[in-house]
Amino acid sequence: MPEGFSGAARYWESRRILYNVVLCAVALGWIVATWPHFRPAIAMSSVLPIGVLALLANLCYCAAYPAEALLQLCVPSGARGRWRLAIWITGTLLAVVLEYYWIGDEIYPYVPFVK
Repeated sequence: MPEGFSGAARYWESRRILYNVVLCAVALGWIVATWPHFRPAIAMSSVLPIGVLALLANLCYCAAYPAEALLQLCVPSGARGRWRLAIWITGTLLAVVLEYYWIGDEIYPYVPFVK
């Protein structure tokens, strides 16, 4: 018998914090590793774009719920924990790759150099 939405929400929402911590660590890693370059980007005008990107990252996290629905239909409850972990790791790694690309290709080149 499927455990339903409440069980899935308890599982996935408790891991959303770690997902966000991982993504924040990647962004902070970029800033620390390239600090002189990113200094001009640390401004109040950056708050809205960063907030929108964080919102989009969390919206993408919601892809876990359709995957959970398939799990509940197709996987026996005893094996569900391993599948959930595999889905969480895969999704988080995909988010890290997308974030790394986005910062490196879409943000980094357009931050003005200040001497």
